[in-house]
Amino acid sequence: MNRKTLVLPAVAGLLAPVLAACGGSGGGGKSGDAIVVGTTDRFTASKDDPAPVDPASAYDVGTWNILRQTVQTLMIQPKGDGDPVPEAAEKCGFSDSGNERYACTLREGLQFADGDPITAADVKFSVDRARAIDAESGVAGLLSTIDTVETQGDREVIFHLNTSDATFPYKLSTPVAGIVSSKKYEKNKLRDGFDVDGSGPYVMKPNVKNDEMVNAVFTKNPNYKGTLKLNNDKVELRSFPDADVMGDALDKGDIDVMTRSMTPEQIRRLTADSKDNIDIIETPGLEIRYLGFNTDAETVKDRAVRAAMAQVVNRSELVAEVYGTQAEPLYSIVPATITGHSNAFFNKYGDPNVDKARTLLAKADVTTPVKLTLNYTTDHYGAATKREFEVLRQQLNDSGLFDVDIKGTPWSTFRPAELKRRYDVYGMGWFPDFPDADNYLAPFLDKGNILNTPYANSEIRNTLIPQSRRQADRLSASTSLDTIQEIVANDVPLLPLWQGKQYVAARDTITGTAYAINSSATLQLWELGRGVSG
Repeated sequence: MNRKTLVLPAVAGLLAPVLAACGGSGGGGKSGDAIVVGTTDRFTASKDDPAPVDPASAYDVGTWNILRQTVQTLMIQPKGDGDPVPEAAEKCGFSDSGNERYACTLREGLQFADGDPITAADVKFSVDRARAIDAESGVAGLLSTIDTVETQGDREVIFHLNTSDATFPYKLSTPVAGIVSSKKYEKNKLRDGFDVDGSGPYVMKPNVKNDEMVNAVFTKNPNYKGTLKLNNDKVELRSFPDADVMGDALDKGDIDVMTRSMTPEQIRRLTADSKDNIDIIETPGLEIRYLGFNTDAETVKDRAVRAAMAQVVNRSELVAEVYGTQAEPLYSIVPATITGHSNAFFNKYGDPNVDKARTLLAKADVTTPVKLTLNYTTDHYGAATKREFEVLRQQLNDSGLFDVDIKGTPWSTFRPAELKRRYDVYGMGWFPDFPDADNYLAPFLDKGNILNTPYANSEIRNTLIPQSRRQADRLSASTSLDTIQEIVANDVPLLPLWQGKQYVAARDTITGTAYAINSSATLQLWELGRGVSG
């Protein structure tokens, strides 16, 4: 098969004709060889983060993608997206009309990879452990609506919630709710290093050099019992320093699949090139990028400064210059394809307008130009991040209202510094924990938020978020969600920039690439297999 882009819808049933064109599942290749998958995600154990893959602490897309292969959850997001379905559980559901009591029955015969049986007590231990440790990453916030966890016998687990939470089944599908053994994990202490023990579809063997995991081999877990069908016995995940090195490895045949993050130039070249047997697959994505503010910092403490930035930034120009057709301008922290989205920032500020921004600053008696540093991470969101911040700097400086510098820092340093509020303005991305508007709002705005931001709005925290979670029909939650987005657009604790698409490049002997990454950027290694060249 020649190089081409396969633009795939999120609905599983619509994918069948496309998948059929990508080669059969029999014959060809060495079925016993590991499928090698490349990524630019870096996995580092540091003084600030010594336990990067402990489910009670891990909270970024790269480490979660390791955990989703190795640690089993009660629920899981199904192939093709949709509402979560039972995984380690045989069945789960709310047992009251107020969405405050959620009960699960475990599958019979569940075992950890080492053969030890899994009981309801292990589920309770795992969830209570994550809540008790309450890691600095903020991941325990996903479990904040739990009041107590009760067990009945070996297979029944009951979650008593402190408030209605229609999104709770989604939260049980995330790695922080992953089941771990009390024999391998301490109750009140994170597990340092890169060893993971769970009951997921794979067992992982990491290769660590200088406190960095350079690659990991995932081997089929013989004791796995769940809903996933594995199309391979072994996958190697290999970490690369940048997208160009990863692309060279694909061209040379050193890897079979290239995942996040490719550069915009690579994607354009792979789409246009018809010489080699490498396919590029485009799928809908829910990734967003935004600027975050330390609203206590002197430079941006005044709302007028943040609002003026929102008035000046030209998203369409930013996307066109850096990402082209691979992204879309975003006017809310909630993506346009999620139920409950509103164009709150466009409704508030309209098109970029320097005169309006000047008026905002003048009314607040803010002296211009406002001197700022925009901080970004050099190695976490892709090689185009630097160019993105160069464009933002130019836009702000060209207005004459700002004097902006930019500074890039590796993620292992950037993230701890951001959590300690050492940056006034910083660039972040978000890959959702689950595809619901709540997961684009509560993680940033609720108590114990993942940014450790000082911004707090009592109406959002005490009324609107709880109100939206009472609605099992998420369309019915739109009124509350709209109001939250309007408040964010007015106060500007965050400034949304764009929403991206997702891409996977693979040799055309590899099957299942359409499902290799779902809309939430979850890496699904079990979908990959070896077929024949088309």
